[in-house]
Amino acid sequence: MSKNERITENIVRDKLKDLGYFDDEFLKVEEQISHNKTIKNCLAKASKNGKGVGKPEFIIHSSLNKDLVIVIECKADIKKHESKEHNKYAEFAVDGALHYAKNLSTAYNVISIAVSGQNEKELKTSVYLWAKETKSPKVLINQYNVEIDVILTFDEYFKLASYNPDVEKKRYEDLLTFSRELHNYMRDYAKLTETEKPLLVSGILIALSDPAFSVNYQNYPFGILPTEMYEAIRREVENAQIPKAKKQNMIQPYSFISVHPELAKLDKKTNETPLYRLVQDIDEKVRPFITIYQNFDVIGQFYGEFLKYTGGDKKALGIVLTPRHITDLFSKIAGVSSANKVLDTCCGTGGFLISAMSEMMRKSKTQEEIDHIKSTCLIGVEQQPNMFALAASNMILRGDGKANLYQGSCFDEAITKEVKKLKADVGMINPPYSQKGEGLHELDFVYHMLNCLKEGGIGIAIVPINCAISPHPMKETILKEHTLEAVMSMPDDLFHPVGVVACIMVFKAHQPHNKNEFHKTWFGYWKNDGFIKTKHLGRTDLYNSWKDLRDSWLDSYFSKREEPGASVMQKVTAEDEWCAEAYLETDYSNISQDDFEHELKNYMLFKLLNGDTDDKN
Repeated sequence: MSKNERITENIVRDKLKDLGYFDDEFLKVEEQISHNKTIKNCLAKASKNGKGVGKPEFIIHSSLNKDLVIVIECKADIKKHESKEHNKYAEFAVDGALHYAKNLSTAYNVISIAVSGQNEKELKTSVYLWAKETKSPKVLINQYNVEIDVILTFDEYFKLASYNPDVEKKRYEDLLTFSRELHNYMRDYAKLTETEKPLLVSGILIALSDPAFSVNYQNYPFGILPTEMYEAIRREVENAQIPKAKKQNMIQPYSFISVHPELAKLDKKTNETPLYRLVQDIDEKVRPFITIYQNFDVIGQFYGEFLKYTGGDKKALGIVLTPRHITDLFSKIAGVSSANKVLDTCCGTGGFLISAMSEMMRKSKTQEEIDHIKSTCLIGVEQQPNMFALAASNMILRGDGKANLYQGSCFDEAITKEVKKLKADVGMINPPYSQKGEGLHELDFVYHMLNCLKEGGIGIAIVPINCAISPHPMKETILKEHTLEAVMSMPDDLFHPVGVVACIMVFKAHQPHNKNEFHKTWFGYWKNDGFIKTKHLGRTDLYNSWKDLRDSWLDSYFSKREEPGASVMQKVTAEDEWCAEAYLETDYSNISQDDFEHELKNYMLFKLLNGDTDDKN
């Protein structure tokens, strides 16, 4: 009996119908020819013989998640499912599907599906993911590393693609590019201040969480869009589980949106207002990212990007934002789970709390645990009203932690009393740097955070290396009440472009350092995190080496391993230097003249960055 490819196509078409592809108003299922301009361009020279337009059996794309395309290729005979080299595009289903995916991957993340067979019993299905702008495909797997060999819903494919590190990395790079474009547009057309820019981004994201605004904003007259957006923000805040006294503190910073003269000014060339353009772009390019990657502090990312363009010295302002991979590292050092409560007394946009939430949820097994994490396990304090609004918006966008955010100084007695009642057992902090006032040294903030924790809690801080190597009375004050468990020296350019060399300190709360006279502190030399400085993306994990390096660091830390040139155990007091460099045994076996000169230059740079140019020897 002869085999008919139309039968295979009908089986696939029926599966797509059963899975709701044809009923979804946001999905477009096309056969052989696409009317989408970008897809059409990608397939213009993608025919299997290389001479014309590529015509896959099915092309599926979404108006909501625009960076993903599904392409399906069918063959009647299962013997024609896949060739060994994947280079016989016209003959084999997998080969043809991957051929189309390669062409589409210049603009999209592509789910490439190959189907062969004449009935359900013999049907064979292979599914690949070709990440945007990458050189080769990968078999699509789920979060448990099991290969996908069936046709799924579009949403399921979208979610599975999101687990791929290449997809996440490219989406993050696209987000960075958009953040720069957004800054320029806000500066040139919306005439916003540096304070207003991140607030508008977070305000738009909150407003888009309001169903009425999300569905109708494109239909509002331009003149009333600012008012409607502000009302949507107000509704979302009112509906959130926030104590009434805090709601006004959060809503007030967004009030400029409804009265800003430039936001509603019509551009006669484009026939749109700056606010409409911003809402539309953020709806399309940012909102999906937040929906997928809830462990990512998008608000903080935009805030940091906008900060690069402000005048003056960010270090002098005390503004040194913690990179995402470091906030994630804190959660792994602390080993947080739903059994913990995490406190950040200088929470900024909430980066540490978001990473802690993500780590807790990753370990959770039930919805009850997840609800518990969101409602009780995250505690933050932020003094600046605008920054508090950004942190609260970050929490609202994730449905978590809102009731446990406090606006005011972390040293405020009333706030301190409330925070202590919550009995946090993990503290994380990146305190303001270079503050000049009495009691505002970085170690004052660290000491206060430790005092707010339960006995035996773990407190982790990232501070300038000067806090570790320079004499200061707070070092003795801290050690009288708390134990210094570990200090890790971090990469010199970790906070690029801000010139601060930092270290991570780990303490055990309310257990005096000298209670055990034999106690030794673990010191790690964590100078290479694998991140490379690039022109447009800043420091980035260019070669995907961070995960392996991180796991190696954590293994060394938890086992308190001592390795020449990398880590050491040392008994220290308040008078000693708290850094690995002071105690490490150097491994000279592989050192060359170039290595020596490189380290000498690093040492001189270190001295310059920390204001120490007086060589007393």
